[in-house]
Amino acid sequence: MTTTLSIDEIRRRVSELGPWFHNIELNGVPTAPSHFLGDYPRVKWQRFAGVVPDTLAGKTVLDIGCNAGFYAMEMKRRGADRVLGLDTDDEYLAQAKFAADVNGLDIEFRKMSTYDVGQLGETFDLVIFMGVLYHLRHPLLALDLIREHVAGDMMLFQSMLRGSPQVDAVDADYDFWTVSQFDSLGYPKMHFIEQRYAEDPTNWWAPNRACVEAMLRSAGFSIAAHPEEEVYLCRTAPRPQADGAVYPARRSHG
Repeated sequence: MTTTLSIDEIRRRVSELGPWFHNIELNGVPTAPSHFLGDYPRVKWQRFAGVVPDTLAGKTVLDIGCNAGFYAMEMKRRGADRVLGLDTDDEYLAQAKFAADVNGLDIEFRKMSTYDVGQLGETFDLVIFMGVLYHLRHPLLALDLIREHVAGDMMLFQSMLRGSPQVDAVDADYDFWTVSQFDSLGYPKMHFIEQRYAEDPTNWWAPNRACVEAMLRSAGFSIAAHPEEEVYLCRTAPRPQADGAVYPARRSHG
């Protein structure tokens, strides 16, 4: 139910719930006006918004790692019948619930890990998985679980990328003594961060472009569009190596 608050009350609650990573305008009150990336994530959204259908009427959306709910709210504004946002951070969830309430948007938010999406027991027309992969210790497992349990058609994906943007054509197989490909800038690579990166202890991985594209294909996603350096619109596709994947909490067919 929408809460009617004065500008001063909104400003007070924004301060109480801070700091915010998403800058969201709430009746003229910005939540993170001094964000180091500018008007983020709106400035990023404007670069790829065109690949998301203008109308999502009749569609369901799952936003994994929703933070303060910016993308979940944009999907609801496009008419999605149901939008569910997941996060593991209580502070982010409190921000998201408040922002959606102030904006009068009916969105459900739950505390849940990416690794637990099988518990939802349903698939979604659009899954949003943005800004999460590199924060996970087991990123390919996360993609496998999303593909297995919740991705019904489309996935909007984004990851921090580091290294070369070059993407090599990789052979289907190499013999044991062929190793030169591993030194190429365009070979899929994922850099492991043992301690911290950008003062964030949850930044575990820094993949290059070739790596995220290979991981998406390996998990069973085809790349339909690449509208922005870090962003991909994917479609579900057959898994090329299904026998090698691991699926905890597999959905029961009984």
